Amino acid sequence: MKKVLFIILGSLLALYLLYFAFVYYVPYSEGTRAGELIKFSHRGVVIKTWEGEISQGISGAQIFSFSVLDQDAEVIEKLKEFQGNYVKVTYVERFASFAIWGDTKYFITEVEKENSPHFNRN
Repeated sequence: MKKVLFIILGSLLALYLLYFAFVYYVPYSEGTRAGELIKFSHRGVVIKTWEGEISQGISGAQIFSFSVLDQDAEVIEKLKEFQGNYVKVTYVERFASFAIWGDTKYFITEVEKENSPHFNRN
């Protein structure tokens, strides 16, 4: 009986680890988006994650919500610095997310400041 229980628990653990590895290492899509960085915050009560939003339209009708993993410290610092500016971000979309990673399935891997096509800022 103990052997059967051990096999069942071991199999469940192996399935969970395979699912975790699949979600982490296999991206659903990759790409870039550009817009005005309107929000970037470190939020949560028990589990704190980095979350942000980019406005992709002049009226603010198209909002791209994203998360940043804690391990991407350079990206976090750049996003803090570029708050309110026009940016281009490179992201990875995952099949799913875990609460410890963030609220969205979109994770920013790179960010760079761009010139706004809507305003002439020099």
